Amino acid sequence: MGTSVKHLAFIPDGNRRWARAHRLPALKGHESGIDRMGEVLKWCRSLRIPMVSFWAFSTENLRRDRQEVEGLFRAFETRLQKVIKEGDFAKYGVRMRFIGDRSLFPVQVQMGMEKVERETAKNNKYFVNLFVGYGGRPELVSAARKLVVKFANRPNAVDEKTLASCLWTADLPDPDLIIRTSGEQRLSGFMPFQSAYSELYFCKRLWPDIRKSDVQAAVREFRRRKRRWGK
Repeated sequence: MGTSVKHLAFIPDGNRRWARAHRLPALKGHESGIDRMGEVLKWCRSLRIPMVSFWAFSTENLRRDRQEVEGLFRAFETRLQKVIKEGDFAKYGVRMRFIGDRSLFPVQVQMGMEKVERETAKNNKYFVNLFVGYGGRPELVSAARKLVVKFANRPNAVDEKTLASCLWTADLPDPDLIIRTSGEQRLSGFMPFQSAYSELYFCKRLWPDIRKSDVQAAVREFRRRKRRWGK
């Protein structure tokens, strides 16, 4: 008990419902959601949480109405730079990475991701991971294909460690705590392998409305829990 959170992951759900509640277009909800990530990162830094992950775009999101998806791409491309600037990534030593299938995104967006990763690659105090074009099942399928190639003649050599090395998150630690907003109580395919022993916390507030007190409450709850790791 009393363990600190070293890797906190968010499933930031509820952007579209927030927009409907405020009688705004869905895109406004997504824009507010992206902006809220910047605020959440500041809160996590004040709580001394070194690694934070957000499920920014799922593979399912990309199947939505074409106009909404294109708006999502534009919002992501333009507002991400704002989040980075206001988050003072260089000042606080924040490294940003993008996890998922980037080929699903327009070339311009892919180039933007690469640029951000290059500019923050040497930072090593705080770490931010944006899961984009990510789905747990596609990730496992991708890992399975790699394993088939690497261990076609040595199936007994495949264990948990080798499987983990073939995931998109290969060099990331598993999340200690996963917070999902909007009241939904499921992971929806977010890091199915990596979350085996993660603690889960469900917040009823819609993502654009999440408050620092909500994150603090989740962290306090985590510290009260006793992690048994299946023992």
